[in-house]
Amino acid sequence: MEEKLNLSMEWDKTFPKSEKVNYRKVTFHNRYGITLVADLYEPKEYEGKLPAIAVCGPFGAVKEQASGLYAQTMAERGFLTIAFDPSYTGESTGTPRYMASPDINTEDFQAAVDFLSVQDNVDSEKIGIIGICGWGGMALNVATLDTRIKATVTSTMYDMTRVNANGYFDDGDNEETRYNMKVALNKQRIIDYKNGIYELGGGCLELPVPEDVPFYVKDYSEYYKGRAYHSRSLNSNGGWNKIGCMSFINQPILKYSNEIRSSVLMIHGEKAHSCYFSKDAYKNMITNSKYVDNKELMIIPNAVHTDLYDNMDMIPFDKIEAFFKDNLK
Repeated sequence: MEEKLNLSMEWDKTFPKSEKVNYRKVTFHNRYGITLVADLYEPKEYEGKLPAIAVCGPFGAVKEQASGLYAQTMAERGFLTIAFDPSYTGESTGTPRYMASPDINTEDFQAAVDFLSVQDNVDSEKIGIIGICGWGGMALNVATLDTRIKATVTSTMYDMTRVNANGYFDDGDNEETRYNMKVALNKQRIIDYKNGIYELGGGCLELPVPEDVPFYVKDYSEYYKGRAYHSRSLNSNGGWNKIGCMSFINQPILKYSNEIRSSVLMIHGEKAHSCYFSKDAYKNMITNSKYVDNKELMIIPNAVHTDLYDNMDMIPFDKIEAFFKDNLK
């Protein structure tokens, strides 16, 4: 039975609407038959066919948050863009809700490229992607896989397989810690199966957060529970299912990133707790690679993780625009 879409038709974004672009909702499907919902932005005035960009992230966010801000801004700069909700989240379909998958979420990006490739006003040879936070890792993974993608930007990137297997800062990168985590997750599977529902893991902390929490916890809460709260965002509310990210533990997604032939720009904040993800992923991408000349790591001075979600003074949109214009031609 096909799931019924329930789409919001009002402007419910966490950023102001631009008068420079046209905006509408669109849908497309991935190869698993899941219908994805996206916001499409295009310049109000243009000639010929446009270069196009698909945007997604952060992990646990919705298109009304950071990805929509990126998409609208890039449309102001001459691109046709879509910001989409991944499978099982936001307005996109897929049940049970709030599940994540390295495979399905990579496919979501490829499905977005499918959609863009057949639009009458898009040049199918000029398609790029932007992945924010956990979707930065997905973006690198899909750039490794999808030869139609000519340019990729990652912003404040997370490798979700690494953080799920090793914990933050690799503090749990040992067999005993992983085993105990898997024991707990498999016990949770039995609880969920008996109860017929999936328990949520919890989103960000309510404001104000306790003073003794790590800065990155405060950083996330101030974004998701504060300035960018959205009713459909997992991180703004109950979070992923407790077992929602279980398969990430066994599935590193960046194994062949040094075979990416297309252009990649990785952007991260100097003071972000997560900066090690981009530094290590960039190093792995260029190690023993024949394709290093079109790869770049850009570190933004004094920026923390969520500065690259919505701080217009920190996000280097001039650089991103120039990168795509140079590589989507």
